[in-house]
Amino acid sequence: MAILVGPDTRVLVQGITGRTGSYHTERAMAYGTNVVAGVRPGKGGIRHLDVPVFDTVAEAMTETGADASLVFVPPANAAAAMIEAIEAEVGVVVCVTERVPVLDAVRVRAALEGAKTKLVGPNSQGVLTPGGCKLGVMTTVHGRPGSIGIVSRSATLTSEIVAQTSAAGLGQSTTVGIGGDPVHGIGFVDCLKMFIEDTETQGIILIGEIGGAEEEMVADYLKSAKASKPVVALIAGRHAPPERRMGHAGTLTMFGRAGADDKIKALRGAGVHIAPNTQSIAETMQQALAS
Repeated sequence: MAILVGPDTRVLVQGITGRTGSYHTERAMAYGTNVVAGVRPGKGGIRHLDVPVFDTVAEAMTETGADASLVFVPPANAAAAMIEAIEAEVGVVVCVTERVPVLDAVRVRAALEGAKTKLVGPNSQGVLTPGGCKLGVMTTVHGRPGSIGIVSRSATLTSEIVAQTSAAGLGQSTTVGIGGDPVHGIGFVDCLKMFIEDTETQGIILIGEIGGAEEEMVADYLKSAKASKPVVALIAGRHAPPERRMGHAGTLTMFGRAGADDKIKALRGAGVHIAPNTQSIAETMQQALAS
């Protein structure tokens, strides 16, 4: 079953004619993703990568039945592109754009209130259902259909964990990169709920890092609603200096809050299995499944 996207997902790409959009759209199509349309204001009526291009998201949806959008729009206009997709009621929107201004991201979050859209990102590597659909910029070399759902704030660690779980014979149902920005769309708890409801997902891996409150929110959720499936977590940044951003805009500990130790303590107290290091994620999951 997987979550968010699958073989039947009909994808439109916002910013398809740009260099980055063209490159990653072509790779997604080669993987088997069903790209049915592109959107680029002012270029409606042309074909690019052998798919029709439209001026607006609403027009593309009406003409092609698209139900998911992949956003490759530069930072200055990325918020407008996301809001356009939200207002057109696209079911799933994945935005990989980095450096979206925080105030723009706040406007996008406001547009999501009461909306039908599930937004992944911005600053996300995307969503991958192995063998079914690729919406993003992640590598697919090690992805294998399987039973482990992965939700992550780190693209690099996601690639490592995908390789590990495939090598261990577990595979992945879906991987979701929620994005590294402090203001974004769906978070850990949203994905956790979807993975718990997904019949093909048998275990969930959560890749967190310092900064923000995503991991603490998972702990609060699991204390009130025990997961029916094992949850394994890795928290990156245990040795990061305080009050210094480490990579992502959201990886920042301030005033002694949002540190790795606090997150690990909260998650462990909620019944989450904590992997001691990156190399032991798949092994920790195998032990959790066995117990």
